[in-house]
Amino acid sequence: MSTLLDWKHLSFAHPAFFALLLLMPFIIWWQQRSKKEDNPALRLTTLSGLNPAQAGGKARFRPVLFVLRIITLVALTIALARPQSSNTTENIDSEGIDIVLAIDVSGSMVAEDFKPNRIEAAKAAALKFVDERPTDRIGLVIFSGESFTMCPITIDHNVLKEQISQVKNGMIVDGTAIGMGLATAVDRLRNATGKSKVIILMTDGVNNMGLIDPQTGLEIAKAYHIRVYTIGIGTMGQAIIPVQTPMGIQKQMMPVEIDEPLLRKIAMETGGKYFRATGNQSFVDIYSDINKMEKTRIDVTSYKHYAELFFPFALIAIFCLALEMLLRYSVFRSIT
Repeated sequence: MSTLLDWKHLSFAHPAFFALLLLMPFIIWWQQRSKKEDNPALRLTTLSGLNPAQAGGKARFRPVLFVLRIITLVALTIALARPQSSNTTENIDSEGIDIVLAIDVSGSMVAEDFKPNRIEAAKAAALKFVDERPTDRIGLVIFSGESFTMCPITIDHNVLKEQISQVKNGMIVDGTAIGMGLATAVDRLRNATGKSKVIILMTDGVNNMGLIDPQTGLEIAKAYHIRVYTIGIGTMGQAIIPVQTPMGIQKQMMPVEIDEPLLRKIAMETGGKYFRATGNQSFVDIYSDINKMEKTRIDVTSYKHYAELFFPFALIAIFCLALEMLLRYSVFRSIT
């Protein structure tokens, strides 16, 4: 019964049979007309010879026969329309992309030209990007004076997002080792099996530390056919940066220095693209552009299964027809 009440998944194989229900008003009219013709008027001079109880008797219930016939016709019509309950299943086949986010966590990333600062803006944009790539394997590398893998590439995005949320300045020695960050990200992807391998590297400075220089990191990325998108973080000119002094933390205006020629070269030679993020919204827009360029092919195959529901209506029609015939030729047989 619950299946019949589930209108959302109920359909009819032959709905044209419902047109038969348009005959119901005509059948009712014909029944009323026949009833009048079969009961001619009889004039009596007295009613003393008639018993009111006998006159009422079984004749009062004779309309039950017509009701049973109507129910039979309605149930039969529904059965002929073949009600069905449908259940749809989907098989999703996707060719995912393997991606590593390489985020600079150096001291300058706490500059307040982004709200609340650069590193928090980078994290917020990265989290939104992860939500928009449900079928891709994504990993996380952080770097400053050294580099460190916080999360290997994984399809478990809840774990990844938790790791992104914990990123902060001071986790590793300070500095800007762009070459080390790039090389570590490549190492995460070199044995990946995705149809495409991508690194999104974001930094706000100039390479000044690290055992691997940026050019070497670039050559390694090219050797493994990894596409690198680079993002320079920072407004044009100067930005407010909290600085630790003997008097405590003080905010100072510092020049924004980004090695844009290097970032452009890394992106161009690996088939990626360089972006400049100058504010929170531009960060979101950059990720949106990368999201459009790195499309994941997803094939969805739907399978629809049907369960036939006409049988209960056929039983109702048979039962009502049999009951009508039984009553007509037994209980109501002597009634004319």
